[in-house]
Amino acid sequence: MKEKVEMPEGVEIHGKSLRISFTWRLNRYRETLSLPVTKANIKFAVRKREAVLHDIGQGTFDYAKHFPDSKHAKNVSRTRDERLKVLVARYKPLKAVDITHETERRYGLALDICIDLLGPERYASILLSEDIQRLRVDLLAGRQLTTVNHYLAALAGFLAWCEKNEYCRPGLAEECSRFEVSDRTPDPLNYSEYELVRTKGCLHPADGASITLAVYSGLRPGELCGVAREDIDMESGKLEVRRSITNSGTFKVPKTGKARTILLLPPALEACRILLDIPSPAPQHAVTVQINRHESRVDNVTPLISPLLQATRKKVNPWFRPTSWNSKWHNIQRRAGIRPRRPYQTRHTYACWCLTAHGNLAFIAKQMGHKDFTMLVKVYAAWMDDESPSELNRIWKGMQNIHKIAPMLPHKLETVSVTT
Repeated sequence: MKEKVEMPEGVEIHGKSLRISFTWRLNRYRETLSLPVTKANIKFAVRKREAVLHDIGQGTFDYAKHFPDSKHAKNVSRTRDERLKVLVARYKPLKAVDITHETERRYGLALDICIDLLGPERYASILLSEDIQRLRVDLLAGRQLTTVNHYLAALAGFLAWCEKNEYCRPGLAEECSRFEVSDRTPDPLNYSEYELVRTKGCLHPADGASITLAVYSGLRPGELCGVAREDIDMESGKLEVRRSITNSGTFKVPKTGKARTILLLPPALEACRILLDIPSPAPQHAVTVQINRHESRVDNVTPLISPLLQATRKKVNPWFRPTSWNSKWHNIQRRAGIRPRRPYQTRHTYACWCLTAHGNLAFIAKQMGHKDFTMLVKVYAAWMDDESPSELNRIWKGMQNIHKIAPMLPHKLETVSVTT
């Protein structure tokens, strides 16, 4: 009777040969070495397994190199093993080439949070769809949906890069599906609320004029804070939107990437006159406007609205930032006694008021800086009265002017004959 051989961990007898087993990417593999069972071959099998485990631990394991004749060498994904923290550190500077410094900061923060939740020491090659799905759940804890969607978008870009470079299995980027946000319905001010804000909520004429400009121009909060005195042409009634300020205090071009001209409604024009008549507490100075990662320009400008005007502290930034403007807007609403809204709702107010007044869609879209009016239709559909009798009359009058058709009653329209 043969003596039973004590086999080391991960080494076993398979028929008349030796076989080693190991775990790679959460899967267990067995490979037969086609060696007879001898003490020398058992030692060789142990060293072979140790070499495999070493390469797996270093993230350099190549199945075909260790087992060229194995069926698994052809079937396993050819992704390369690397830890998430190493990959994200490698990805960030590559992504930064195409974005501004402020966007880089925001993307970096989003990626760091996602990688911390996934596990920075984990290998990208072992990530499963389940891991991304669990991450989506974890991100919801204490965060707004818009913030979560921003994080998921940043992670999707990173995972797509990993897929292209064979660091992870394909399809993970698609798992970073964004949540549907249902609270994007505009919540504009009505006119009585606007009057309360302007007369009761604002303690200084500059505040009232700033709110009026925001409501009657449709400027984004960052654009409003970035408006300079030099951007206003009172004679032609125009305002050039050339820059926007970020929460970190840096300047960038408007959201669409290019400047736009706003034709000012009378209340907005009067608001500009009031603001220009107030002596500026800040002198003209040079600001750097980031166009993209590699281009910038220098504007010599004077802020139109400045926290220096009512500042009680000695060290105050000459420009409002969206965060500081948000605080001012919150206090103004509190004093006015109206339902609190985000500062962005002044932009929504402009759009809704223009649409309620049956303004031209293309004109409104251009004023607000949209590429076309599809965004207006999508966001502000509830404010478009598509069955208004007054709109029908306006169209009919326009047709009469164009075609010089004599006024007639609707029931007589069918009797009109066209001669050539």
